[in-house]
Amino acid sequence: MKSENVKNTKLFLFLLLFLLIGLVLESGSRDTAVRANPLGAATTPRINIPFTTAVEPDIPAAERAILWYGEVGPTTQSYTDVRIIYNSEKLHVVFHIIDRFMYYDPSPTAAEMPNWDAATLHLDLDGNSGGAPDSSSYRFIGQLDALNANQQDQRPAYDFAYVGNGSGWTEMDLAFETAVGTQTTTGLNNQEDDAGWNITFRIPWSSLGLSGPPTQGTVWGLGLTTHDEDGTAHEDRYWPEGLNSTSPTTWGEMHFGLPSYTPPSGVIGSNTATIRHGENGADVPDGHVGGATNCGGFPPLWNTWGNFNYAGDFQINIQNQWNLGDWGCFSKYYVTFPLDALPAGQAIVSADLTMYHFGNSLPSEAQPSLIQVFTVDEDWNENTLVWNNAPRAVENVARTWVDPLPIGGDGQFITWDLSAAVAEAYENGQPLRLALYSADSARHSGKYFGSSETFVPDRRPTLEITYGSAYGFAVAVDQVVQTAVPGNSAQYELTVTPTGGFNTAVTFQADSVPPGVSVNIPAGSITPPGSKTITITHNDAGQTTGGLYSVPITVSGDGIERTVTLYLLVNGSQTFLPIVQR
Repeated sequence: MKSENVKNTKLFLFLLLFLLIGLVLESGSRDTAVRANPLGAATTPRINIPFTTAVEPDIPAAERAILWYGEVGPTTQSYTDVRIIYNSEKLHVVFHIIDRFMYYDPSPTAAEMPNWDAATLHLDLDGNSGGAPDSSSYRFIGQLDALNANQQDQRPAYDFAYVGNGSGWTEMDLAFETAVGTQTTTGLNNQEDDAGWNITFRIPWSSLGLSGPPTQGTVWGLGLTTHDEDGTAHEDRYWPEGLNSTSPTTWGEMHFGLPSYTPPSGVIGSNTATIRHGENGADVPDGHVGGATNCGGFPPLWNTWGNFNYAGDFQINIQNQWNLGDWGCFSKYYVTFPLDALPAGQAIVSADLTMYHFGNSLPSEAQPSLIQVFTVDEDWNENTLVWNNAPRAVENVARTWVDPLPIGGDGQFITWDLSAAVAEAYENGQPLRLALYSADSARHSGKYFGSSETFVPDRRPTLEITYGSAYGFAVAVDQVVQTAVPGNSAQYELTVTPTGGFNTAVTFQADSVPPGVSVNIPAGSITPPGSKTITITHNDAGQTTGGLYSVPITVSGDGIERTVTLYLLVNGSQTFLPIVQR
């Protein structure tokens, strides 16, 4: 927060103080983080996309990262799976859209494209930042059409590309490819039931001004829109929700490469916690949504399938498919593990999710599945959880191949490494909320697992966590925000508490001092536990306006840093509920 002069002579800080309490008490570098933002409310969604050496048409569908949005319903309730991967030549993005009625314009103009069944891909090479698209922002749109595979050279009539101009978009002639497939027996532009369609975008790196793929770890802004025309109504669906095409700050993130986890160094001791439904009083709600194990029953399913609830099922199915003709068989799994059994102030060394795989959707034709695990930042109710209200994913954090079981063979335990996800959920005081899904293409990819309600306790989903005391220190402030009249000072007491046997001296430093104030930090280091009093002085005794000044203080020792921000309010006052003075 930058220092700010305010015209009024009084600043009423109820909202500000409410916000600062949660942000300032303790912060610092974290060995455990793999995201720019921690998990929790209002977290920016991210997809981590893998690199492949394969090229089209040999890029495996199952190995692509996947995200989803939308609903399945009778009219404009379209649902979309998006599969993304990249190689040395191009970025590959595929929209799979479950859609009952499909409409296209045989000769669309650029302005008319979003009014039909179409998909829009937004990219920002600078990340999801900035109030308007600039020269690093790109928008690609492709429309559904009725061409067959031998007419794909005519696809450019249904594609347009744009580059940001500082306030909006300018149409540009950029090289990129699209390919469309439909699942219909009745043709397009009618009110007969169809299943859906898919569109693939292949964006050469050169069209984005690059000589090759970004380095692993690069983060771009990503926004997705499905345009759905049903003949009598039109609706757009977005990822993330609230996306604004001309505001990259409303987009999500695309991270090149899969996530990794480095356990914190210097952990003292090793303890293990096993979290499983019914064990030590743990409540682990779970449920699958979609087609379950019978593909939702008998069609037509448009009015009912998206609202099926399977609370209490002792077995669950995870399944996807490239061919949208079998969308009724798609199935996702949700589970929430409480972490309140872990003591406070610990460091997560590792964490594994284990599930018992006991069957396949069609054993004689079953294919391997790459089942992906996603974090979720919303609570849900097992008794009301359905496909259409199930939370969207925040981030894909793990993946594991699951081979089909031999006919008549025994089941097998499958494990995913969720160390990073558990570390972040624990750090933020949240339960571990997960979804499991796949990007599989095979018709019989369904894998059956035991649920929290299965009769054999050790076959229930299990989270096993190894943890220990974190080596380092915590910093607390007696009063983060203090007031002063112009020309006067305020004092802040910073208390440093060691953890995990830390006994190294620490130093204090002001990272940046805003104009108008000065900072005094007494010389010398301290060895925790201990405290130091820091003084912030306002330098202009004649100032008549109000001002809020922020001073970050970094405490360092043994390669570990913690930063707290101190605030000095000048010519201000605090107002508390229920009275707000204007």
